[in-house]
Amino acid sequence: MASTTVLNVIRPSMYASSPSPYSNAPSRGCRHVQLLTPRAASLRGHTSHSVASRARRERAKNGPVGRSVRARGTRGHREVKATASLTQDQIDFYHSEGYLVIEDFATKEECSQLRERAEEIIDDFDPKTVSIFSTTDQESTADNYFLDSANNVSCFFEEKAFDDDRNLKQAKSKSINKIGHAMHDLDPVFAPFSRSEKLGEVAKSLGYVTPTPVQSMYIFKQPMIGGEVVPHQDSTFLYTDPPSVCGAWFALEDATIENGCLWILPKSHTGDITRRMRLTDTRAISFDGQIPEFDLSTFVPVEVKEGSLVMLHGAVWHMSHENTSPKSRHAYSIHFVESSGAAWDDQNWLQRKAEIPFKPFGAEAKAKAEAPAPDLAVPPMRKVGAGN
Repeated sequence: MASTTVLNVIRPSMYASSPSPYSNAPSRGCRHVQLLTPRAASLRGHTSHSVASRARRERAKNGPVGRSVRARGTRGHREVKATASLTQDQIDFYHSEGYLVIEDFATKEECSQLRERAEEIIDDFDPKTVSIFSTTDQESTADNYFLDSANNVSCFFEEKAFDDDRNLKQAKSKSINKIGHAMHDLDPVFAPFSRSEKLGEVAKSLGYVTPTPVQSMYIFKQPMIGGEVVPHQDSTFLYTDPPSVCGAWFALEDATIENGCLWILPKSHTGDITRRMRLTDTRAISFDGQIPEFDLSTFVPVEVKEGSLVMLHGAVWHMSHENTSPKSRHAYSIHFVESSGAAWDDQNWLQRKAEIPFKPFGAEAKAKAEAPAPDLAVPPMRKVGAGN
């Protein structure tokens, strides 16, 4: 097996917390909690009442967009068929429970294309400088490789991918924890998927005026070694004032209890954001605030089929267990924020270079529509030389 030198070990993980409060993980046979859809839940969370009310008025005037929606309860959570915009019942469920499952949002072909593209990225990855991605530890240091991934497409190894001599225990393709964090802007396959009109419509249905993707991750959850992700809130790591982050989590393979599906604590988004991850002036990572202890039997397993989309409120507590099964659990997640009336925190770990600014959904289509028409009377100039 090929060996590699670990030059950088990243400890302030994107989902860092102290593991001790969570040692009493529920058994795999835990009972699912049945949730009731609220008839008229009040809008809560990080989009304003006025914004959400305006979105409702637009839907009432224009009518539903996309094909019909069929809602049905399943194993404790609400699943609906894919549609470009959401019904009021779906919106109320999201704001009441802190999450929403939409079945068949991505096609099998799209899921296959993203999986194949991820394999290509791994094949091209030369781990001369390696970061191990910790999903449990918390320390106040970070390496440049991790911080620079805000502007790159970077690969991170699983903690358990190496033996005591720092040699890979299995093939490189089976050792990667994730790819991040700018595929939604930089990769020719992930970018168009991430910025689909359909996803933008879902965000606007939830009350966003100018939803803007800021982070993307391809998560492998490798067989036998896929790391645990302890309970966390996404707003801990990606913060705006006022808080506005929302996660769009795509199942690229079936996600089950056995291979490490999401577990969510319903209604937990109505509480405070209890902890912040901050970037210091010395490019180190620090955390402030406390994480509450949880009775993990109150978390709901969200088992979903390939192609499903799980929308996650930025303050809802969620987690996943280790994947000790022989099956992988590939997923792709995009986090977006409101860029109209919410300010990106300059202490967030994720800071973009000026030449790679954040772009809201629909930015490319808007730029194309606003571009001046070509002057057909004057042929465009062509460069002479290589490439012609």
